[in-house]
Amino acid sequence: MDEIWKPTAKELEQAIHKQTPDIIEKGLKALFVGTNPGLYSAAVGHHFARPGNRFWPAMYQGRVTERLYSPFEDYLLPKRGGGLTNIVSRASKRADELSKTELFEGAEILTEKVIKYRPQKVVFLGITSYRKAFQEPKAQLGLQERTIGNASLWVLPNPSGLNAHYQLPALGKIFAEMWR
Repeated sequence: MDEIWKPTAKELEQAIHKQTPDIIEKGLKALFVGTNPGLYSAAVGHHFARPGNRFWPAMYQGRVTERLYSPFEDYLLPKRGGGLTNIVSRASKRADELSKTELFEGAEILTEKVIKYRPQKVVFLGITSYRKAFQEPKAQLGLQERTIGNASLWVLPNPSGLNAHYQLPALGKIFAEMWR
């Protein structure tokens, strides 16, 4: 396991345009898809690493993981049937800094990954980026009619601590429904 550490302000600044590595294998139950790495995650090299992000607690409450994982344990997720990637690989301070072109191109790259790795489900974490990347302006949360290859497609709320619309218990229930 990587040593748990917090990046300095300088390390956060230097993380702009860095990437977090995909954690993906063939035949996973679910491939979780973020919009793009934030600076904190890019600086430490792990997905959903910023303190206050509720991804890992929601995964535990939804029984996707058997215990609460640290972001520094993201590499363990395939043992539970999950993988991690992003629509856009480069880090930014905020997701709204991404261009439409980056989102469209990211959707194409993601589609290629899904066809190559064949997860059962593709789970987008954030409806706004999904709507923009896949040009589905009326998409709602939950299971979508659209598929990618043979994978069903889900859109879940963004687990960022800034998303006040969904508290952790509600996120846990939504993750559990998707994981069934």
